Amino acid sequence: MIKPIVAIVGRQNVGKSTLLNRMAGKQVAIVSDIPGTTRDRVVANILWQNKEFMLVDTGGLDLKPGSDMAQSVNQQVITAMDGADLIIFLVDIKDGAIPADQEITQLMRSSKKPVLLVANKADNEKLNINAVDFFQLGLGAPIVISAYHGLGISDLMDKIVSLLPAAPEVTPAEEMLKIAIVGRPNAGKSMLLNVLLGEERAIVSNIPGTTRDALDTILDFNGQSVLIIDTAGIRRRGRIEQGIENYSVLRSFRAVSRSDVVLLVLDATELVAAQDMHIAGYIQQEARGVILLVNKCDLTLDLTQAAAESFIRSKFKFLSYAPIIQISALLKQGTEKIIPMANQIYKERFKRISTSELNTQIQRIAAAHTPPRSGTKQLSIFYATQAETNPPTFVFFVNDVKLVHFSYKRYIENGLRKAFGFDGTPIQLVFKPRGEQ
Repeated sequence: MIKPIVAIVGRQNVGKSTLLNRMAGKQVAIVSDIPGTTRDRVVANILWQNKEFMLVDTGGLDLKPGSDMAQSVNQQVITAMDGADLIIFLVDIKDGAIPADQEITQLMRSSKKPVLLVANKADNEKLNINAVDFFQLGLGAPIVISAYHGLGISDLMDKIVSLLPAAPEVTPAEEMLKIAIVGRPNAGKSMLLNVLLGEERAIVSNIPGTTRDALDTILDFNGQSVLIIDTAGIRRRGRIEQGIENYSVLRSFRAVSRSDVVLLVLDATELVAAQDMHIAGYIQQEARGVILLVNKCDLTLDLTQAAAESFIRSKFKFLSYAPIIQISALLKQGTEKIIPMANQIYKERFKRISTSELNTQIQRIAAAHTPPRSGTKQLSIFYATQAETNPPTFVFFVNDVKLVHFSYKRYIENGLRKAFGFDGTPIQLVFKPRGEQ
């Protein structure tokens, strides 16, 4: 089904993110009492009365922006409104219809989209009477709710689905490649996203940590649907501020967890920092495919590409299977290689090796290097089988699991890669005693 889109729009600190989380039934958007917390669009899939729709949270509108960031937020809100089938205009019942709401109302009318006026923060019955103040906006009677306490949400959801257009039937899509873009703040992740998508989907700014929430966007790449997740910059744990930024880091890690392939964006002007290693370790822990993207290569003139790649390899020895692509998102150099490479890694993650072919190769690997031993007991591999894909997982049945040294396990992995590929993706090796399922 092609899902209708509902955008939540309003000025700062009226409870837009709290409403999205309430309707989604989980913590999707960052919630804070600091005005301006939500900057980019945040999306959640909602199911109500057997109807599905996409709910979009937006940053606070400021029709008289005093900064470039505020102007970028406004543009994001307008973009969300343009793509919406229904707009929820959220206002604060405690404040009443202030001049800023009047100005936003004019913007709503110019959008020519259906608008549902919703008065939030009606945390007690005494506040309900304030709703009459919003009749002056000319948008009809407001629906009164408290997103924080969950009051009036069912009525709101009923009203939303009654106003949504019917979703047309489409051919079910096959499993979609999911790509997460991660890295330290200011490495150029959002600019890279915009280059890949060919539109200003995420706010691009030179302020570290601009992107706070993970953003899901579907890209049509030569007829193939690809889900791209842009995430907040990840800093060293000692530098993560409590509150908003802390939640953002959690979302970045969750984005890695639900991806197939991760684009780890490195800054060519710094190459590899401690936090890059930390992020890479998490990617490996989650067994995700990975591409190391060295961004801002246009800014480095004193280091050859070969020297830079050699240095990166020396730091990321545990990601020896990860391809390295040197790019400049600003100049759009090398970026055309990214999606094809990610797609190839995705295919590698679903590669399946027959049991007979696998065991033939394991016999060759074992014969070329004597298995480890302890005293008079030597490791014996009876047989192996591929148990899973995405990531490729192999189970080995042996005489004694304790005899499997780390170095020999790595030797087997290298042998499997030489024989079968698996470029760009980790492969998991599980050793069990014979007879154990």
